[in-house]
Amino acid sequence: MDGFEWNKVLMGLILALLIGKVSGKVAELLVHPDLSAPNVYSHGDADQGTKGGAAPAAEDVLEPIEPLLASANVQEGEKIAKKCLQCHVLEKGGANKQGPHLWDVVNRPIAHDTTFTYSDGAMALGKEGKKWDYANLNAFLHKPRNFIKGTKMSFVGVSKTQERADLIAYLRTLSDSPTPLPPAGAAAPATTPPAAPNTGSGAAPASPATPAPAPAAQSPKAA
Repeated sequence: MDGFEWNKVLMGLILALLIGKVSGKVAELLVHPDLSAPNVYSHGDADQGTKGGAAPAAEDVLEPIEPLLASANVQEGEKIAKKCLQCHVLEKGGANKQGPHLWDVVNRPIAHDTTFTYSDGAMALGKEGKKWDYANLNAFLHKPRNFIKGTKMSFVGVSKTQERADLIAYLRTLSDSPTPLPPAGAAAPATTPPAAPNTGSGAAPASPATPAPAPAAQSPKAA
């Protein structure tokens, strides 16, 4: 095969590559698949109570820590507390930093220190008489921005319930008179009333039946 024939073969390969490349670009311009659309077929793993939305992840659910505090690992809590040192002081008599000091924090009033500039959300909770009790510390450390709207604290929170229990158990020790632990079976009080049971028909649940009145006592016959 002479050089002219080889040139034709080479040109054919180049032409084929160009055609394939142009075809791919044309296909991208003509077809726009919507990859964000949900699957048409549901496997039944969606949360039935949220209009087809996905069930919340385990770390998004706030679980009470009161049952865990008595057996919490204070040493592990001290390790976790090292995350706080960038913005807080743990020692007694320590000055405020970007955040207020954490000595004797358990059960003290929220926004108690008049020398520290708190966010408006924290000030509002303080005016309501809220305290850093075990339930409020648990909620705040779970998701700070959800507990105090507009908080200046950039920490995203501690998602694991056991780690929050360990951390709060350690914070409790930062006091000359640590706050007593709650009973082992105690839990945080519910903040919203329980939802009415779902009867499946959309109708309101029937009220409990009124008991029938007791029969009237018969007067004794005259002697």
